[in-house]
Amino acid sequence: MNLKIYSLKDLLVTALKSEVESRNIYAQLAESVENFLLKDRFNFLASEEEKHRAFFENLFKQKFPKKEITLPKKSPVPLPQIKFNAKNFVISEILLSAMKAEKAAFDFYTKLTKRFKENPEVQKMLHYIASMEMGHYRILELEKENAEKFESHDIEWPLMHVGP
Repeated sequence: MNLKIYSLKDLLVTALKSEVESRNIYAQLAESVENFLLKDRFNFLASEEEKHRAFFENLFKQKFPKKEITLPKKSPVPLPQIKFNAKNFVISEILLSAMKAEKAAFDFYTKLTKRFKENPEVQKMLHYIASMEMGHYRILELEKENAEKFESHDIEWPLMHVGP
């Protein structure tokens, strides 16, 4: 993905939109699953995305102090989104979708650091957030592997941990 073709404002709005949408999906997933430990993982991921949102909101305000933040319906930079239908879902498919979104966020934030060469502190924070997104990917990957095991046996134990 070539980020040079986008304005800094569009890139920051994309980051904000991505974090808000991810937080909302993880919160919805936490409400939708019965497994208390998977619920806890989703709540953790939602809280992480909220922290990222706050960082990008502050960064936007620093860079564009006179601009109001307005999230568009469609992201200026195309990034994969987590696909979730609350009425009918297979948890392993949602986890795979979330993994793709987290990997894309890692790539996006890693490339975004190049736009902040004049500000090493922002670069460090973007690298840190990118690494956190990769950590989210790994959490989701483990949960997906475990979910697939239980789905293949048609087993559901709401109070049993399906994670590592």
